[in-house]
Parts: sequence; structure tokens; C-alpha cells
Amino acid sequence: MPDTGDFHTMNLFSRFFQENQEKFLSFAYSYLRNKEEAEDLLMESMISLWENRNRWEKDSNLHALLLTIIRNKALNLLEHKQVRLRAEEDINNHNQRELGLRISTLKACEPDQIFNTEIQHIVHKALEEMPIQSRTIFMLSRYQNLPNKQIAEQLNISLKTVEAHITKALRILRLELKDYLASLLL
Repeated sequence: MPDTGDFHTMNLFSRFFQENQEKFLSFAYSYLRNKEEAEDLLMESMISLWENRNRWEKDSNLHALLLTIIRNKALNLLEHKQVRLRAEEDINNHNQRELGLRISTLKACEPDQIFNTEIQHIVHKALEEMPIQSRTIFMLSRYQNLPNKQIAEQLNISLKTVEAHITKALRILRLELKDYLASLLL
């Protein structure tokens, strides 16, 4: 092997590279398993070796130096890939969990129950906002199923007053539920 002083010229360095290119490429490829990446890494390693030629000692083993550079660059590349793959795996796992949650939520979704709950909420709110006597009469009529005559006797009011309050309560509820009435009739 020529001494390192001879390699300081580009021609001798080029010859060294050409004579050993396949061996170094095979070494890089054996770890990277990708021809293009191995070729790129070999070229980067050769450039690094050439750029640091002033650090070579007189009896430097250029083969060993270049193999060390290739090894270190390949190791950096593979570790970077490993970090990226772990990050991608974490992202995929998160996306899988989120997707699973959305699917299970959608499967558990009962549109009728949501609809009924919403209607019950609107009715409850409308009843709270009604005048107390209209609310009381309506609840006795609809929730306790008392006849109008019995409500009138119980509250000591006329039958017409009971009917007027029920009519008023129904009008308020119709107004509050106007967006839902078409759906309820289907």
C-alpha cells in the first residue's frame, strides 16, 4: 500500500477508491440493505476521508479508516431510522387507539336515545319557564294522568281554567319543539 503522502493527490486517491469501491460498497450494503443508500453513504465517507487527509498519520491504514467512517455513518443512519420508525409506530398506535375509540363510540351511539334525551331536555326547560300554575296543571294532566275534572277539584279552580292552562302549556311546548315535530310525526 502506498504511504499516505502519495494519497494526497487526487489521482492516487481516485485510484484507491476505484480499486476498493466494490469492497466498501458491499460492506455498506450488508448493513443498510439498500443499494442507493449504500452508494450515497460510500460517497459521503470517501469525501469525509478526503477532506480529513491532513489528519492522516504517515502509516495510516486507509482501508481501516474508510471502513470506520462507513461503519459510523451507517450506524448513525440506522439509528436515525430506528428513532423514526419508533416515532411512526407511536403515532400509528395513537391513531389506532383514536380510530378504535371513534368506532366504538359510533357503534354505541343510539340516535333515538340522543333524540329523546334532547327532546326531554327541551320539554323540561320549557316546563321550568312556564308560569307555575300552567306547569302544575300540565304535569298533573300528562305525568300523573289525572282527568281535568279531578285537577279542577284538587286545585279548587274551574274546569275551563284547567283546560286553558293545558292549552297554554301545549302551545308553549309546540313552539319549543317546532324543529322536532316533523320528526316525531314520522
